[in-house]
Amino acid sequence: MAEFGETPTLIEEHPWERSEALLELNPAGTVPVLIDDDETTACGATVIAEYLNETRGARVGEVTALMPAALADRAETRRLVEWFLAKMEAEVTGYLVTEKIYKRRMAVTDGGGPPDAAAIRAARANIRYHLDYIAYLTARRNCLAGREITMADLAAGAALSVVDYLGEVPWEEATAAKAWYARVKSRPSFRAILADQVRGLPAAAHYANLDF
Repeated sequence: MAEFGETPTLIEEHPWERSEALLELNPAGTVPVLIDDDETTACGATVIAEYLNETRGARVGEVTALMPAALADRAETRRLVEWFLAKMEAEVTGYLVTEKIYKRRMAVTDGGGPPDAAAIRAARANIRYHLDYIAYLTARRNCLAGREITMADLAAGAALSVVDYLGEVPWEEATAAKAWYARVKSRPSFRAILADQVRGLPAAAHYANLDF
């Protein structure tokens, strides 16, 4: 949203709790959900991203549009958005967020309690695969889906920022991915993300540092 000059009003939801208000907006009961100024509702990160591109993209112009014009490039961008928001979520981000954040706030009846060490080990092993893939892509394309930054870079950057907040990215083993992430992290739209704080769980010391 910051890429399109929008500042949202955020509402906190607990994904592990049943929220009737959320279900009215999104029958799947999942977040994120965007409610636009005209009450239009868009559900899901990829749906929201494309909705914003279609409704606000013209204001930033074709040169900086985050969804490429060519059909093949658009397909590749969408593939990579899905990679980082679904595949990496299932293999890395979801494990770490659940075990290190959600479980701290969930009641035992909802699945809260001590973190599962096996799940954390799996995430730590799997993230290396994703960092290697970022290195492979950027060695050939400059950005993930091509020469210019797209939704794919923002999706991957957002996913990595969550893991990095928890201090779980082995940057010392991933210099190419680190160089790419430093570029994404330096974008003005990332400033709000780098200022995020999870109550009771401070960010890793280097998290907001652009020269990390």
